[in-house]
Amino acid sequence: MRTDTGQVINLADYQPTEFVLERVDLTFELDPTATRVEARLIFHRREGSDPKAPLVLDGDELVLSGLLFDQMEMSAEQYTATPESLTVRDLPASEPFELTITTIINPQANTQLMGLYRTGGIYCTQCEAEGFRRITYFPDRPDVLAPYSVNIIADKAANPLLLSNGNFLGGAGYGEGKHFAAWFDPHPKPSYLFALVAGDLGVIEDTFTTMSGREVALKIYVEHGKEPRAAYAMDALKRSMKWDEDVFGREYDLDIFMIVAVSDFNMGAMENKGLNVFNDKYVLADPETATDSDYANIEAIIAHEYFHNWTGNRITCRDWFQLCLKEGLTVYRDHEFSADQRSRPVKRIAEVRHLKSEQFPEDAGPLAHPVRPTKYREINNFYTTTVYEKGSEVTRMIATLLGKDTFKKGMDLYFDRHDGQAVTIEDFVKCFEDTSGRDLAQFSLWYHQAGTPLVTASGSYDAAAKTFSLSLEQMIPATPGQVEKKPMHIPLSLQLFAEDGATIAPASVDGAEYAGNVLHLTERTQTVAFQGIPSRPVVSINRSFSAPINLHFDQSPADLALLARHETDHFARWQALTELALPNLLNAARDAREGKTVGSETTFVDTLLAAAADESLEPAFRAQALALPSEADIARELGGNNDPDAIHTGRQAVMKQVADAGRDTFVALYDSMTTPGAFSPDATSAGRRALRNAALTYLAYAENSPARARAAFDAANNMTDLLHALTVLAHRFPDSAETAAALSAFKDRFSENALVVDKWFSVQATIPGVGTLDRVQELMENPLFKRTNPNRVRSLIGTFAFANPTGFGRADGEGYRFLAHEILDIDQRNPQLAARILTSMRSWRSLEPVRQDHARAALLEIERATELSTDVRDIVERTLKG
Repeated sequence: MRTDTGQVINLADYQPTEFVLERVDLTFELDPTATRVEARLIFHRREGSDPKAPLVLDGDELVLSGLLFDQMEMSAEQYTATPESLTVRDLPASEPFELTITTIINPQANTQLMGLYRTGGIYCTQCEAEGFRRITYFPDRPDVLAPYSVNIIADKAANPLLLSNGNFLGGAGYGEGKHFAAWFDPHPKPSYLFALVAGDLGVIEDTFTTMSGREVALKIYVEHGKEPRAAYAMDALKRSMKWDEDVFGREYDLDIFMIVAVSDFNMGAMENKGLNVFNDKYVLADPETATDSDYANIEAIIAHEYFHNWTGNRITCRDWFQLCLKEGLTVYRDHEFSADQRSRPVKRIAEVRHLKSEQFPEDAGPLAHPVRPTKYREINNFYTTTVYEKGSEVTRMIATLLGKDTFKKGMDLYFDRHDGQAVTIEDFVKCFEDTSGRDLAQFSLWYHQAGTPLVTASGSYDAAAKTFSLSLEQMIPATPGQVEKKPMHIPLSLQLFAEDGATIAPASVDGAEYAGNVLHLTERTQTVAFQGIPSRPVVSINRSFSAPINLHFDQSPADLALLARHETDHFARWQALTELALPNLLNAARDAREGKTVGSETTFVDTLLAAAADESLEPAFRAQALALPSEADIARELGGNNDPDAIHTGRQAVMKQVADAGRDTFVALYDSMTTPGAFSPDATSAGRRALRNAALTYLAYAENSPARARAAFDAANNMTDLLHALTVLAHRFPDSAETAAALSAFKDRFSENALVVDKWFSVQATIPGVGTLDRVQELMENPLFKRTNPNRVRSLIGTFAFANPTGFGRADGEGYRFLAHEILDIDQRNPQLAARILTSMRSWRSLEPVRQDHARAALLEIERATELSTDVRDIVERTLKG
């Protein structure tokens, strides 16, 4: 484990390598504790570089076993080897040369799960971002691209399967009890896309015929006996390949595409060229063990990793500062895929919920950074919602600004111009400037300025002039390292409505560019006049969340209710319902803190219940409408001095008021929204289940009894309904006999299925209240909990820290102290995992003073540890400093 403080890497310091890598030939002789790696690398000195410069290769905890120059031994004076680097001197000024580097590594001991590791009898790699340097000395950076050939030698009985990137060249026996396989990837790639998998796995197979008529073999490898649970992943893969051809014109380019599912994995999945490696939770599904959310996540992540073949692999990043170029762009593509496969407005609501709950707090806290950072100390800490989700929103805004057709032309130019290259954000944006003729310099501030813009709006209507004036002001808050901010180019999708709900089209618009119902806010303050408006309009701003902003626009409950009834953009209809709910929830939290009786405004309750009962709306939308803003949402809107207990009490009271007022509606929904017949994960059936389960939640408040939820648990024929019933029991009636019996039955039924056990852990980790910490600590002693498995740790410790404000944020600070102890323990094995869970403390300054002091003390305990990984030290120091 690296425990140095970490060198700060600056974007401004970028320089191309002194040497060009022409080819990589790798040979692995696999052994659990002593794998021999031979890397034959052909270089030549870059034209114009220093003819005397040495070749410096990256390493991480490596020991050099052998070094040859053009197959000849090198003298000790010609090189210097340390665990972190290999420096080779006296190299040719112009001619190509070959280095053969031999290292011995221990996959079994690699608990960091970076580089080559072995778990559950399976050899596996994870090389993004800087894991390849844990395998061999190498110029381990994304702008070094080369074709790879790979030979794998291993015990045949233990490892009948030998996989790597590219196309399979062949294999045969190799001495007594061993065999080998050879692979070749003709497409130049960076080292972070290298992959190797070896072991004994089951497989499901299919084929896909590309738009040019080539047949591609498709294989998904899973543990033996789990093959049937990979069927949905295969279906999602084939739909993804077809969609990318139809929408983006992108065809797959190898003879084979493989996915391997493993249980010990730090990330969700990895897009290694032709050989994707997945966390098995994003591959395995059947009705008995997977929820509708699991199916949707599998579909989206399968698509995301496949789409990387062009946006990330064929065209990759020049340096890690450009990470959003592959991740943000590919998130946008997988969002569009899911929207086409399911309900576009419901998908958009889910995206914005996630953005606001995860990225907005990041942008408002000590870990805020631009979509394209300008410096980092540990690149693993920049795989963030800012890079991914906000990066996706920036791409979406480009599509909004330019329109569908011009955006498509820009993407086509990007693929044509930069195929096979490692590029920058500037290269990407230039393609859209060239196809549209629009200057995107101001818009590009979205890549460079951190923080969520606040747009304040106010309107006035002049009946005599038939003019509606909309005044807008934008403010981008100060963030770490960025105090002064420039005005952004913010595209605001906008619609005016009459009092009867009809849309109003202005005769003309003055004061801002306005086309296709998109208003372009480019100045710090702007007043926009809409001419020819016959009556006072009701304004809907930022429809479909056209820009990732906070909007402050005082609208009356009556105006919001009108939008909630008549908006044709269903995302904006949901947003109106949310804006109706928030003042009630904020006031409830304040009243609860002061010991006052909580009450809700009737327009909100009536409008929400009308939406719930509106059969013209799809069930999935109605379920989203009934999911009131979370406790984290309320805390974010309150802004500071937050008391998690008061927020929880206030929200519970509002839920109870809605439940009591709508009891008949919820009974009717619960009885009618059944899904007869065999389980299907399609969007329509999933929507009906979501609405029925939302009704079950409210009925638990209205009836104040566990009986209905326990009956639902007993009757459930799929994991979606079973898990929701269990959650209602555990969260509403944690001390009841019905809950204890259900938790026990669930564990007994699924104890052999680790992914379902994760759900059992998470349900209990999110039980509100101070007693949950004791429960979590007790569960950590359960034989089903394994500290070495990232999924188990995330499901229990991570879920408790991220998703249980009252349990984790208890007033005595014990939750924070517990996390500090666990972070220090996890860090010794898996620094990446520890650092990511530690980000749960990013909003500690928004707490009331007593909790703030406890949180600060816990962070200081971590910071003062004598041995701390670079990953964790980077997060804790930024969290304390911000």
